Amino acid sequence: MKVLEAKFVKQFIRVCDNGYKKGWHERNGGNLSYRMKEEEIESVKEELNLNTEFKPIGAHVPSLKNEYFLVTGSGKYMMNVKDDPEDTICIIRVDETGDNYQICWGLVNGGRPTSELPSHLMNLEVVKLRTEGKYRIVYHCHATNIIALTFVLPLDTKVFTRELWEMATECPIVFPMGVGIVPWMVPGGEEIAIETSKLMKKYDAVIWAHHGIFCTGEDFDSTWGLIDTIEKSAEILVKVRSMANSKLQTITSENFKMLEKPFNVKLNKEVLD
Repeated sequence: MKVLEAKFVKQFIRVCDNGYKKGWHERNGGNLSYRMKEEEIESVKEELNLNTEFKPIGAHVPSLKNEYFLVTGSGKYMMNVKDDPEDTICIIRVDETGDNYQICWGLVNGGRPTSELPSHLMNLEVVKLRTEGKYRIVYHCHATNIIALTFVLPLDTKVFTRELWEMATECPIVFPMGVGIVPWMVPGGEEIAIETSKLMKKYDAVIWAHHGIFCTGEDFDSTWGLIDTIEKSAEILVKVRSMANSKLQTITSENFKMLEKPFNVKLNKEVLD
């Protein structure tokens, strides 16, 4: 099978295009990565070049050794992924040490994987271990309302989560552990990757203050659904705060607890207390 005919590649491209249409990927902002399944690798192996040069990842990810990833390219525009995927995305392979990668397909006009590759791979390693291999995706975008809230809410996980949960009943069901928060840091390096990976041991979504959001999930639909839900909640909260200084009514802790049994979720007690 040709790479561009594979279902997982088509799903990857759809997420990139949907995010662009949402307005979350101005210029070359945002990135997406996917840890490929063995059968997917096998299905496209005829187009993979394993003789390319290895380059440093910028992070040590031994649990991802010899694995393959579909990732967006550094400096590439999400709006162009749908029309020219061979130029804008690539398949990479991590070496035996977990320190280096090689480009096996894509980026035909030159370039390298996303500048956030250390963050993506470190966090894909964390969630792989946390979920016993189920989670395969990391998605980062510049969701407008989430970014806006990082200027007016305390950069505190409990406060941020509680405010987002209260905006819609589905929120604690979709992200029952809440959201982690990383204060402003220089993007693209090992430092922000380390701080994010600490939070990813517990949370599926981490907000980067004044920058965007970093989400992970088992498949493309659930990862997209998570970030879309959080951003919609943030949009409602922005509107609520613009209309009044305080809420006349809201969803209480007791109300939240009533959701656990019928929806089979366990909410983060630190947020409820």
